[in-house]
Amino acid sequence: MKKVIIIGSGAGGATVAKELQGKFQVTLIEAGGSFKPFGLNLPFLEHLRSANIFLTEKMIPLVFPPYRISKTKDHMTLVNAVGIGGTTTLTCGNALRVDAGLKKIGIELDQEFSELHHEITISADHEHLWRGATRRLYEICAAEGLNPFPIPKAGHYRKCRNCGHCTLGCSYGVKWDASIFVSQAVKKGAVVIDHCVVKKIYIKNNRATGISTNHGLLTADLVIVAAGGFNTPVILENSGIKTDKTLFVDPVLCVAVEYTDALQNKEISMPFAVQMDGYIISPYFDQLSFFFNKKWRIPGKDILSLLIKLADTEKGTPKNKILTDKDRQKLDQGVNQCKKIFSKLGVNPDNAFLGTLNAGHPGGMLPLTPDEAGSFHNPRLPENVYVADASLFPSSLGNPPMLTIMALAKRISNIILMKH
Repeated sequence: MKKVIIIGSGAGGATVAKELQGKFQVTLIEAGGSFKPFGLNLPFLEHLRSANIFLTEKMIPLVFPPYRISKTKDHMTLVNAVGIGGTTTLTCGNALRVDAGLKKIGIELDQEFSELHHEITISADHEHLWRGATRRLYEICAAEGLNPFPIPKAGHYRKCRNCGHCTLGCSYGVKWDASIFVSQAVKKGAVVIDHCVVKKIYIKNNRATGISTNHGLLTADLVIVAAGGFNTPVILENSGIKTDKTLFVDPVLCVAVEYTDALQNKEISMPFAVQMDGYIISPYFDQLSFFFNKKWRIPGKDILSLLIKLADTEKGTPKNKILTDKDRQKLDQGVNQCKKIFSKLGVNPDNAFLGTLNAGHPGGMLPLTPDEAGSFHNPRLPENVYVADASLFPSSLGNPPMLTIMALAKRISNIILMKH
């Protein structure tokens, strides 16, 4: 049986592992370890904020090791996660189909999305969990003609306890994450090597022979890189494979107001969304801003926040990502729209305060083109190397990408099974 190495256990890597194990012998490489939800007492930590103990976001990995934090030159916080399941363990559980950019270059993934809906419980039936303030925001957006819609979630949300910790890991087994696919692959015989950092791919005569890691050399007949939009380009460049300087990160900026007993900090994250031109708006309690942004020093239960998630310009690299003037203008439009919504709620928009600009959905540095719509294989890659993550997206999504990455990974798995 041929040996396959898959680098990364997030949405893409876990999906490929599940699909290929049994036809190939899969070894799944993960830089982190087993994921554990955040276990410290948040009310106690909220009490400590007044002592200014939380000085910088870079302190987060000290208390929550899965998080990885860096800063761009213009002070945007970049976030991703390591550990079994990748960043899916820290998502809001959103399961949106966001493939308009792929369709433009001739890629149709109907079959793959259909399969995922059969394999994962996906439902938008969670309005019973919404707080009163969220319901009012939804009504206002509807009345303004913004066409809000409940966001489909992956998981068993009838069991949700409204703890508000979605982005810190679900302690109650409600939210789906990619570790479930990893477990399924392992049951079929896949091997997981954790705490294993990949340095580069060994290539000879346009074929990969293995990978260099902190565990030494690992050999394979096929290598699939799914280390995420920040890390996959680094591995490829270290291997002598050129990537494009077209990184997008889907920046997030929250606009918040003081609203007594909003209780958004005890509610599912991103319960509904409004699709705008180049960005979305969604209710979201931003833990990052709450603990590290001094403007957010009021009690968590009294903060009501709307998230702006931007489809930013595809420009830059992980070490040099900046937002363009157009991106900043779009964010300003989003801020004004959020303030308008809050004004309809009866809150003075002049009292709104902004969160910390951050981003955690990177991709786009090896974008698919119409020429690769059938092969999903960039000609720069060795013939037995594939990429299976958001690096393949031809344009920024401005939307949660998890389900679409998994659909891509399914198609790539099918191509591999047919060709190899």
